[in-house]
Amino acid sequence: MTIAITCGEPAGVGPEVAAAAWAALRDEIPMIWIGDPSHLPDGTPWRAVQGPEQAEAICPTALPVYALPFGAPRLPGIASRSHAAGVIKAIEIAVDWSQSGRCRAMTTAPIHKKALADGAGFAYPGHTEFLAALAGVDHVVMMLACSQLRVVPTTIHIPLSEVPTAFTADLLAQTVAITDAGLRRDFGLKSPRIAIAGLNPHAGEGGKMGTEELAWMAPLIQQLRGQGYNLSGPLPPDTMFHAAARATYDAAICAYHDQALIPIKTIDFDNGVNVTLGLPFIRTSPDHGTAFDIAGKGIANPSSMIAALRMARDMADSRHG
Repeated sequence: MTIAITCGEPAGVGPEVAAAAWAALRDEIPMIWIGDPSHLPDGTPWRAVQGPEQAEAICPTALPVYALPFGAPRLPGIASRSHAAGVIKAIEIAVDWSQSGRCRAMTTAPIHKKALADGAGFAYPGHTEFLAALAGVDHVVMMLACSQLRVVPTTIHIPLSEVPTAFTADLLAQTVAITDAGLRRDFGLKSPRIAIAGLNPHAGEGGKMGTEELAWMAPLIQQLRGQGYNLSGPLPPDTMFHAAARATYDAAICAYHDQALIPIKTIDFDNGVNVTLGLPFIRTSPDHGTAFDIAGKGIANPSSMIAALRMARDMADSRHG
């Protein structure tokens, strides 16, 4: 069954990496691209379709496109407010198809949040929060994954100064539960091993560099172990990500954004995938932004989009058999 690809910000590299991913995977993964076909790179073989049911037969010879006229041309590197409504509509269509079972999963190209806010009043911090709202889900988890590492930031797009207040026992417990369930359902792990990073340097070093680990993190982890979760931690963040340490767990839960994203982007910058856990459907995304500086130059690397589509397929196989 088909995977839906949203167009993302037309002025970025989304259309380019989608077309390149189709060329690489057209005989491997049926897909349908949702967007304005005039925004695709010149020479892209595409064919308009009425829905995902037509895509599988067409995909080997042309990129199936569910056409949404945006009413304005693509200017690489320059976001247009007039594109905002179309970008949002593409996401809503992909969610509808994924929730209804018409698609196996959805893969989203990067969006430009300011352009969406300026052009359509988009009020969400990013894709993840918008998808949760569309799905009617109160709490979801962002996981970044590659072949060597899976990481989950407990707090995401907030200033570092706000992390100690936002990083609570309730939030960490929710994150553990959603991560464990996602690893079981979508990655086929029967007893996921989850490592939890401390908030402070050296995981607090016995209270000398911070007290959160002693005061509530260690007791909470012990409590969650008693509920059947296979957890280790709180661990010193600076020693969690070398090869020998990574072999001891299936995913690492971190306290904040950069604590999680720096190691995975260092280990595998080109092939990282953004996965949203806790949704009633499967969503993956390339782990990069709009890359306005190289948009339209024909040099965008499609590796992360290819990895995102393959991961969406593999997750769907695990979830649905």
